[in-house]
Amino acid sequence: MNLQQEILNYQPENEQERADRKLMLRFMADNPDYLDRANRIAHFTASIWTVNREYTRTLMVYHNIYDSWSWIGGHADGVEDLRSVALRELKEETGVGKAVLVTPEIFSLEILTVDGHVKRGAYVSSHLHMNVTYLAEADDTEPLAVNRAENQAVKWWSFEDAVRMPREQWMTAHIYQKLNDKVRRRIR
Repeated sequence: MNLQQEILNYQPENEQERADRKLMLRFMADNPDYLDRANRIAHFTASIWTVNREYTRTLMVYHNIYDSWSWIGGHADGVEDLRSVALRELKEETGVGKAVLVTPEIFSLEILTVDGHVKRGAYVSSHLHMNVTYLAEADDTEPLAVNRAENQAVKWWSFEDAVRMPREQWMTAHIYQKLNDKVRRRIR
């Protein structure tokens, strides 16, 4: 199944996901380069909400560009299999290599704004990330590693702290809280 079909099949959780899903599908139809960050208006990214086996904590990184605690993820860079992108980013950003997807299905959808910033000495204009999130489970005793090129720290947080510690208000109040709520509903 291709990414467009997966997004079409995804059942949105709330109004944010319904609106973002509709825009993602339209963007894909209008932009054949939707998987490539050469599209400077918007492009697809994958994130991974990683929880421990007890479903009590989530793994986050202190992101250099956002200067905040953040979930894990990265650019599709032409790869349509966003599951593999999410798992690759998890390993690259945290050192966690034994995580498994709880389900191969999309866990969440969101369109995220990215402010203009400097990366590797070059200015990157403000743009949108058409983000697909997956849910993974990992052993919270597995050694962690910081990817200094992208992050300053890696840490497991309680679900409560995962929405308290980041500085990005939209992410904490809407996205991370939504993800935590979805995880809690899965274990009931």
